[in-house]
Amino acid sequence: MEMVREMMGLPVEQGNAVLDDGLVMRVGIPHKGGKLAFHAFNEGFPVMVSANAFWQPATQSFQFPQATDLSELDFAMDSAGYTAMKMWQAKGTQRGMAGVFPWTYEQYIEFATLCGASWWSQPDLCCEPEIAHNQEEIDFRINATATLLEGVLRVLYEWQNQLAKTCSASVVASMLRPPVPVVQGWSVSDYERSLDLLNAVWERWQPWLAAPALIGVGSVCRRNLKHPKHGLFAVLAALEGKLPKGSRLHLFGVKGAALSEVKMLDWVASVDSMAYDFGARIKARESGISNSIAHRSSEMSRWMSAAANRMRPIPGDQFRLNLFG
Repeated sequence: MEMVREMMGLPVEQGNAVLDDGLVMRVGIPHKGGKLAFHAFNEGFPVMVSANAFWQPATQSFQFPQATDLSELDFAMDSAGYTAMKMWQAKGTQRGMAGVFPWTYEQYIEFATLCGASWWSQPDLCCEPEIAHNQEEIDFRINATATLLEGVLRVLYEWQNQLAKTCSASVVASMLRPPVPVVQGWSVSDYERSLDLLNAVWERWQPWLAAPALIGVGSVCRRNLKHPKHGLFAVLAALEGKLPKGSRLHLFGVKGAALSEVKMLDWVASVDSMAYDFGARIKARESGISNSIAHRSSEMSRWMSAAANRMRPIPGDQFRLNLFG
């Protein structure tokens, strides 16, 4: 009741994303603009971009370009957890969140909420084997991901309180939108525990927040799809029955080969991938050609076309409905 009394001037039941009915494929753009973003704009591709693309180490600040095709795109923002972790491993303790990110809570939240992204993800700590070398490290990162979510929500709540002194609830809600929370881990049990922690954090902030419309699933791009303990399909099967009512998933960095199965899960809202860019480098090296922007753009279109084909319904598909939504 105390929180309810405190937030009488605040928006309530705030959603963290507005979602399409079908499965959305977002193509990863490694830059804050340029010709790859222009190509995605021309093709009408939804986009995923990393917060790291906008970070300026020299000034220790985020900078959104004055002119970029991203402004005209449907783009979502990833918190750059993998890049931050690699930087932390190479350079040691950083000045920002958790001593891992180079930017603070305040810098990230301000940029993420004002840049025009369709949605933005909470800061999270990835758990791929080349980054997290044992179960102790994985457990720590799962706990830290939940702690980072709590930190983001505390800052956001305080900022909304301050803004509510001079603005209407609708203005507050439009200016400072909640993040997409993220579950992390490597094995099925890791993700189940991460989701339990996520739910415990998020529920503390209701009814200021609605149940998350979208939840991200991290560390999925470098894994076997069908392994019984840490395969993507096993992880998704375990998460399905524990999702908050109405919540759907975004899969960060999913393999194209997974799409023919993922498309039949109506509780998966979206996926993203930069596989086209990795493939472009490999093809250019093997063919002895320059990995030019034109080559990368062509590979983007080819990859997205193949992804669209995998996502298209075909005879024999058995679409699974979310029985817990």
